[in-house]
Amino acid sequence: MGGRRSLLALLALLLLFAISAFVPAVAAPGGTSVGAPVGYPVGVRTLHLDRGPARPLPTTVWYPAAPSPTGQPGTGTVGRDKPFAPGRFPLVVFSHGLQSRPEDHVQLTTRWAAAGFVVIAPAYPHTKKNAPAYTRDDLVNQPADAWAVVTAVSGLDTEPGDLFAGHLDVADVVAAGHSGGAYTAAAMFKKGHSPRLKGAIVIAGARPRFEFGGPPAAMLFIHGDADPTVPYATGRAVYARVPWDKGFLTLHGLNHGSYLSPGNRGFNEVMTSTTDFLRWRLDGDKHARCAPGTLRTAFGPDKPLCG
Repeated sequence: MGGRRSLLALLALLLLFAISAFVPAVAAPGGTSVGAPVGYPVGVRTLHLDRGPARPLPTTVWYPAAPSPTGQPGTGTVGRDKPFAPGRFPLVVFSHGLQSRPEDHVQLTTRWAAAGFVVIAPAYPHTKKNAPAYTRDDLVNQPADAWAVVTAVSGLDTEPGDLFAGHLDVADVVAAGHSGGAYTAAAMFKKGHSPRLKGAIVIAGARPRFEFGGPPAAMLFIHGDADPTVPYATGRAVYARVPWDKGFLTLHGLNHGSYLSPGNRGFNEVMTSTTDFLRWRLDGDKHARCAPGTLRTAFGPDKPLCG
């Protein structure tokens, strides 16, 4: 986490929202067009992982890439298998919702990568879009899938000659997800979870069918109060059961996910709060938590932390 990384990450946060509507569209996995942010250039890689032969977990990873050969900083482009940026970068595991795919969330994942995080997004075998044996009942198996993917990617940091070798900060991890993926992210924090899990971003979820336990971890909830798919009260019920530091960002009048698209109401609030949350939990940036803004509004004041 050197000075170069901190400078570029700061540029990403300052410029991200002002210009995202004006940068060129680039091809993302699955043919989706994404207006890439400015900060670090973003690399994308596909890994063929699994948790046994019955649970294939093809995984897309977005990561901070090296500047161009001319030495210029981030250009707002996303490229496949680009060289990694110098330094080590923390991990975020992102879980898609029911009938969705990792590539459907490039507007989030590329921006987090541009801000200096490695975003790991598995496609779950029985809840992804066009899954041959689709069933929402498989959600209960996905928290273990997500952690298996984190473990596999973490191992690449010490794999000689691998693109990721020497670039992954594997000590701390944040779990994030939307809808059914929010259930997956939250349910990773049951008793016995790894102390490496330092926080969760729970967007428009999840059903309170589990009990939180294990090492404390801060949790950010984001929910539209006009959500017809996962009722707002459901999100509040899960939030109420979290025994640790927690925050709730209410998106007034918004539905289940329109705010995840650039240009739509709520998008800037989601990007600001989630990026600041990652900076706080994974980079130890107290200013990101304590400065006036969306994240502090969600969590409220904290005199012992913020002085």
